[in-house]
Amino acid sequence: MTITEDFSLSGQRAANAPADAGPPSLQGHPDERCGPNVVAADAASVALDVDPIPQHLILDLDGTLIREDEALPGAAELLARYRGRCVIVSNNSTHTAQGVTRRLARMGLDVEAAQLVLAGEVTIAHLRHAHTDARILLAGSAALRRHALDQGCALVRADADLVVLALDPHFNRARLALMANELRCGARLIATNGDDNHPGPDGSLVPETGALLAALVAASGTAPLAVIGKPGPRLFEEGMRRLGRTATRANTLVIGDNPATDLRGATAFGLRALLVGPRPEADAATLPELLARLDRSLPRPTQYRLSESTSKVLRSVLTEVS
Repeated sequence: MTITEDFSLSGQRAANAPADAGPPSLQGHPDERCGPNVVAADAASVALDVDPIPQHLILDLDGTLIREDEALPGAAELLARYRGRCVIVSNNSTHTAQGVTRRLARMGLDVEAAQLVLAGEVTIAHLRHAHTDARILLAGSAALRRHALDQGCALVRADADLVVLALDPHFNRARLALMANELRCGARLIATNGDDNHPGPDGSLVPETGALLAALVAASGTAPLAVIGKPGPRLFEEGMRRLGRTATRANTLVIGDNPATDLRGATAFGLRALLVGPRPEADAATLPELLARLDRSLPRPTQYRLSESTSKVLRSVLTEVS
């Protein structure tokens, strides 16, 4: 039975392709988990590896550009400097791109919907491509459920082929029991992302999909068939596609705040990455500091010292011209 909008639950493979390889497509990626952990570099030893200077940016959202409903210092300048040459790749599974665009505008950040690659929307695209006729029990926000219905997903209350877990604002014991029992009856599990939390205001933590996923895996004993978001490759693939043909792994830089998702995912995908924020392994504490260090990394004009004979000829020519 296809559900309605007021639905309420009752109760990697990441190949390091050559630097000049074209951006892979979002469609048709197998359901595989990301590769081994990548240890973050010691920030003290990092001299901002920005050679060559990046022409394109893939930016994280929460903790990098914003913190809940507040834009972080330097975010607007960074977006303006790379206008037309950056995308935001986020494990956000609550909102659609249109919703995030309006939310960012209220914070003073000018971002177009086409610049936003979100784990929730990429998950729905994956479902429509790889699981076209599946009956889906989707635990997520009203906005994500509406988007799934708009894209033609068959959302059901029971007898599901797939249980899809996003950041569900109404997650509770009854929903956990319903999803766990669907999995026990043979449904397969897909999660939008695996983050345990993301940064909140004043140093607080906001629980994320990964925390809910841990409870569901513990209750059901079922491991997910796929986790779509970072550090997996799908969001990076779509980000590169959105940047266009001029973007390559060699001239694109990832800026994020989380070594487990941003750094690990970028490295596995063959992209350079820098971390910003208060973590000890971060390359810069703030975006303004990162921008300043990027500026210092820009090549300076070459200065030539003329020989005495050449100087005399040049002075003679300039005198005649004047």
